[in-house]
Amino acid sequence: MPETSRRGMLFGTAAIGAGAFLTACTSNEPAKKEPAANEQPASADKPGKPVTIGFAGPQADHGWLNAINENAKSRAETYSDVTLDITEGSNDTAAQIGQVETLINKKVDVLVILPADGKALTQVGLKAMRAGIPVINLDRIFASPQAYRCWIGGDNYGMGLNAGNYIGEKLKDKPDAKVIELSGPDSLELTQQRTKGFDDALKNYPNIKKVARQAADFTVESGQAKMAQLLQAQSSFDALWNHDDDQGVGALRAIDQAGRDGFLMVGGAGAKAAMDAIKADNGVLKATVLYPPIMAASAIDLARALGQSKGVSGLSGLEIPAQVTLFSAVVDKTNIDDYLPQGFS
Repeated sequence: MPETSRRGMLFGTAAIGAGAFLTACTSNEPAKKEPAANEQPASADKPGKPVTIGFAGPQADHGWLNAINENAKSRAETYSDVTLDITEGSNDTAAQIGQVETLINKKVDVLVILPADGKALTQVGLKAMRAGIPVINLDRIFASPQAYRCWIGGDNYGMGLNAGNYIGEKLKDKPDAKVIELSGPDSLELTQQRTKGFDDALKNYPNIKKVARQAADFTVESGQAKMAQLLQAQSSFDALWNHDDDQGVGALRAIDQAGRDGFLMVGGAGAKAAMDAIKADNGVLKATVLYPPIMAASAIDLARALGQSKGVSGLSGLEIPAQVTLFSAVVDKTNIDDYLPQGFS
């Protein structure tokens, strides 16, 4: 799962949430009567000045990253005045820098960059900005705010906080409740933020104690292996929070193989497989906390507005905002139909 290094972010600090101005573009503004969140243009604007948007992201080797690319492509197709020049994507920082430099040399109007490594790609972001090409920095943040015109991304702390509060409300009346956590890699700041949010939420529920934690690697295989270790070590518990729905596939395999139940599981990110399981409501997985890849669609909306020297629908002002943090909604059986179109494979 991609890393957001939003230093000092607090839950709810999205003073400007994407849903406030990008219709049906974020997880906290579900599209109730529309076929999919990224199939409708962000506003009723008439076609304007043609804009060529260069898009550079990492290799789509994870369901979430593939969904990022697909959301960007689909959103661009809704605009007759937008041409999207998208790179192949690479996890090699030197290769991605080269791809961005190619887009700079093509003199695209705006760049949208989801860096494989925010720190490593900061210099090429600065190069674009100094060349007069504004940059929308998507999710993984550059080391310097001078390297982008606008940052848009998810709220990792908010994911943990909302997961913890959801579990807390479910267990608030149970004495001596026990929870466990299956996290992402501890080397990633996003994992640290999600865990901190989760721990902070549990402080609101003195009857609940986190009794175990294992760090997986955002893969099915690691999820299965680490979940098996948790199950072996913990003979009983009341809730599990898993940071990532891809590794959650493996976690569920381990749970099935062990024949365990009697607890609730909350996932993370919003994969379609997880949402389907939540809708079926015939297993331990009861909810997932979104880290919505439709942020890429919103990035295209922002890039188009920037290229046409416009503000954004729903906000006063002539300019797009400097930062946009998406909300991490909790999806369970009560609202699954609203969010199911946003699930990614």
